[in-house]
Amino acid sequence: MYTTAVYFLLSVSLLSLSACTPIGPDYQKPPVPLAEQWRETSSAEVQPAPVESQAWWTTFNDPTLTTLIETAYRQNPSLQAAGARVLEARARRGIAIGQLFPQQQDAFGSYTRTGVSTETANQGGFPGFTPSFDNWRLGLDAVWELDIWGKFRRGIEGADAALLASVASYDDVLVSLIAEVATNYLALRILEERLEVAQANVGVQQQSFAIADAKFQGGAVTELDAAQAAALLRDTQAQVAALETTMQQTRHTLSILLGLPPHDLQGLLEGAKKIPVPPTTIAVGIPADLLRRRPDLRRAERLLAAQSAEIGIAQTDLFPQFTLSGTLSVTAEEFTDMFTSAGLDHFIGPGFRWAILNYGRIQNNVRVQDARFQALIGDYETTVLRAQREVEDAIAGYLGTQRQVALLTNSVASATRAVELADFQYREGATDYTRVLTTQQFLVNAQDRLVATRGAVALNLVALYRALGGGWELREGNEFVSDSTKTRMRERTNWGELLRPEAGAAEVNAVPADEKNESGQWRWRAWMPQW
Repeated sequence: MYTTAVYFLLSVSLLSLSACTPIGPDYQKPPVPLAEQWRETSSAEVQPAPVESQAWWTTFNDPTLTTLIETAYRQNPSLQAAGARVLEARARRGIAIGQLFPQQQDAFGSYTRTGVSTETANQGGFPGFTPSFDNWRLGLDAVWELDIWGKFRRGIEGADAALLASVASYDDVLVSLIAEVATNYLALRILEERLEVAQANVGVQQQSFAIADAKFQGGAVTELDAAQAAALLRDTQAQVAALETTMQQTRHTLSILLGLPPHDLQGLLEGAKKIPVPPTTIAVGIPADLLRRRPDLRRAERLLAAQSAEIGIAQTDLFPQFTLSGTLSVTAEEFTDMFTSAGLDHFIGPGFRWAILNYGRIQNNVRVQDARFQALIGDYETTVLRAQREVEDAIAGYLGTQRQVALLTNSVASATRAVELADFQYREGATDYTRVLTTQQFLVNAQDRLVATRGAVALNLVALYRALGGGWELREGNEFVSDSTKTRMRERTNWGELLRPEAGAAEVNAVPADEKNESGQWRWRAWMPQW
C-alpha cells in the first residue's frame, strides 16, 4: 500500500512537471493600422532613412542643452520614481516564480502542559492515571499545489510582460523628460532673443519719442505726435517686462525638471544666449519603426500580453486543483525523547479541490478577463494611430515653420527699410508721425514673429523626435535608480540581486511571453527562485 502511494505521488508530480501546454490562449501580437510611408517624405528636408535619434539633442550642437539633459537624467524625481516601479515589477516577478514551488512550507513547534481534574467521575479508576502531563512537538508542514493547468506559469508570463511594460513606462518618462528639458531650454533661448529685439526697439522708439517731443515743444507739430510716440514706447517697455517675467517662470520649470532648486540653475545656463540652430534635414524612418521605438506603444502591447495571461489564469479555475500535502514532526512528553525514532510522526498524500458548483462565477470571470483584453486591443490601436498623427503633425510643423522663416526674414528686411524711410521723412517734415508709428509697430511685430518662428523650427524638431520615440536609449547599460537611491533601499531592505544594472539583470529569466519551440508548444524553463 505504501509503495502504491509513493508511485501515485511520483506520477502526479511528473505529470505536473511535464505539462507543457498551459490552459488559455497563447498571446499573439494583434495587427495594427500602419501607413507604409510618412506623407512628407517627398520633401528634401525629411528623409525616410532609419532614425538615428539615440542622442538627438546633440544635433543642435549646444553643450548647455546636453548638460541640462544629462543632469535631468541623473536627478529628476519623476524618473527615479519610474525606476523604482521597475524594481517593484522585478520583485513581483519573483513572487510569481515562487508560486511554482511548494506554496506552504512552515516550521512549527509547541509545548503544552495539560492538567485534568481528578474530581470527575471515574477519573481515579484508571490504572496509571496521571492528572497532568507535558507535550512537546516540533515539525514541518508543506503544501504544494501542482501546476497541472499552467496557472502559475501563466502568472510568470504575465509578470514577464508587466516587467517589460514597467521598463517601457520608464522609457516613456525618459523620452518625455528629455523633450520637456529641450522644449523649456529652447523656450528660454527664444525668450532671450525676443527680449533682445524688444530692448533694441525700445532704444529706437526712445529716439523717436525724443524727436516728436522736441518738435511739439518747438511748436512744429501737435501734441498728438508726442503722445503716439510715448504710447508705442510704453507698450514695447511693457512687452519687455512681460518677457522677463516669462523667462523667470521658464527657468523655474527647468529647475524642477532637473531636480534642482531654482537658484542652482543659473550656473548651468552659461553660454551664448542664442536659439540653437537645428539641422536642415532629418531622417524619420517608416511608420512600422514606431512599434519598436516608441515606449508608449511597447507598454500598451506588453499590457496586452499581461492581460492575455490573466485569461489563462482565470480558465484554470474551471479545472480541479491537485495538491501534495505532508507533515513531518517529532512529538514526546519529555523533551529529551523528542528526537528518537519512536517520537516521529509523519503523513504525506495527494488531494484535490474542484469548484464544481460555482453558479457561473468562474466562467464570468473568464469573460471579464477576455473583455478587458479586447478593450486593451482597442486602446493599443488608438495609441498607434495617435502616435502616427503626432509624427505627421510634427513633420508638418517642422517644414511649415522653415518656410515661414524664409518669408519673415524678407518681411523684417522690408519693415526695417520702411522704418528708416518713414523716420527720415518725418525728420524732414515730409510726413506726419502716423506713418512712423505704423512702420515701427509693424517692425516690432515682424521681428518678434521672426524670432518666435525660428524658435518654432527647433521646437517642432524636438516634438518630432519625441513623436518618433527618441532618447530612451540614454539609459541603456545604466541602472534604473541612482546610486544614492540604491544605497537607501539596501539600508532598508535586502534586495538581493534585483538592484543590478539592466544589462546584468537580463538573465533573470526574462523570456518573451510569446516564445515557443518549433512545435508551437509552451517552452519549458527551469525557473529558479529569486531570494
